[in-house]
Amino acid sequence: MFSKSSARAINGSCGFLVALVAAAAFAQAPVEVSFYYPVAVGGPITKIIDGYAADFEKENPGIKLKPIYSGSYQDSITKALTAFKSGEPPVMSILLSTDMFTLIDEDAIVPFDDLIRTSEDQAWLKSFYAAFMENSRTGGKTWGIPFQRSTIVLYWNKEMFKDAGLDPNRAPANWKETVDYAQKLTKHDGSGRATQWGVQIPSSGFPYWLFQALAVENGVQLMNDAGTQTYYDRPEVIEALQYWVDLSRKYKVHPEGIVDWGTTPKDFFEKKMAMMWTTTGNLTNVKANAKFDFGVAMLPAGKQRGSPTGGGNFYLFKKSTPAQREAALKFIKWATSPQRAAQWGIDTGYVAVRADAWDTPIMKQYVAGFPAAAVARDQLPFAKAELSTHDNQRVTKALNDGLQAALTGTKTPEQAMRDAQRESERLLRSYK
Repeated sequence: MFSKSSARAINGSCGFLVALVAAAAFAQAPVEVSFYYPVAVGGPITKIIDGYAADFEKENPGIKLKPIYSGSYQDSITKALTAFKSGEPPVMSILLSTDMFTLIDEDAIVPFDDLIRTSEDQAWLKSFYAAFMENSRTGGKTWGIPFQRSTIVLYWNKEMFKDAGLDPNRAPANWKETVDYAQKLTKHDGSGRATQWGVQIPSSGFPYWLFQALAVENGVQLMNDAGTQTYYDRPEVIEALQYWVDLSRKYKVHPEGIVDWGTTPKDFFEKKMAMMWTTTGNLTNVKANAKFDFGVAMLPAGKQRGSPTGGGNFYLFKKSTPAQREAALKFIKWATSPQRAAQWGIDTGYVAVRADAWDTPIMKQYVAGFPAAAVARDQLPFAKAELSTHDNQRVTKALNDGLQAALTGTKTPEQAMRDAQRESERLLRSYK
């Protein structure tokens, strides 16, 4: 039999061993990094993200990635902020670049600058295209890292161009040519019903974004850099909206009313229209599903060329641990490395977000065989920051409501934009 002292020694040893095992297990427990990911554009995006998570975890066994597919961008910002307010936010999220001011106002995110410590970190932060960083920085700090970023581009059906007597390899260069081309491309049946439209610009989902391209092309930006002022009622903005309305009412080359964002690529595949405006993020989708020869071009110029940038940034949320933030930053660097940024652009159609990604052998080979992939990149020197302000969702909604009122004919473009500006000024008054 053991003596009491022997039993105490054994029990003490056992307790020490249990503590050691528990400490080792705790030390080896992976850092979990949850992140919200919006699924808003066609294509097998979730499979790619799942593959990223698996590959990263193999290289970094101490980190566990947990993607949460959160619906549209609008759904994702709502869910992320709800989770934040409930005390259980994601560690990081991919949300619209335009959500930056909203996330800052909610005190929900931390700037990346706090985690940038080495010269390599600094070089990484400086590697992204300047046009994409316009929606990623404010107040001297970097709040978002570009990931799935885009511009709007023009897609056209080369077969329809050829049938209409147009050069199938030349897109319209400006607004006037757009109308001229579209008139030749629009077809009607015996009853006067359109069987083929010349051009289609979607006006649901992201109407402000498509419209901002028209405004930029007409020489005006919709907001100031500080996100405290909009310019919805400027004459150039009203002229741009009048042009959009005229495509359907005056020239009759565009569907009347609201054109659905989600079905516009499908309409293109089904040859219901000859030219469409949509995100370069649909490029891989179009490449896979268009059963005809198609072209991709920069948007036609008004007074100048231009497009807003678009798409999502990585954000780091507060209420996460320092270890989680470091792990998240490691993944963000990994996901935006030149090779991976190039592959992401090839797989999805989004613009590879840094110039050196375009110098990788895999991207050079891809562009050589599919030059359309470089169009959105080449448009970046003409690109402007996407509409983003404080109280962004409501300020943007004021514009969207005005656009839809004008496109459906319930208001004139002038009245619609004046009303939108009045509402915007009311919403932004406290931020000035």
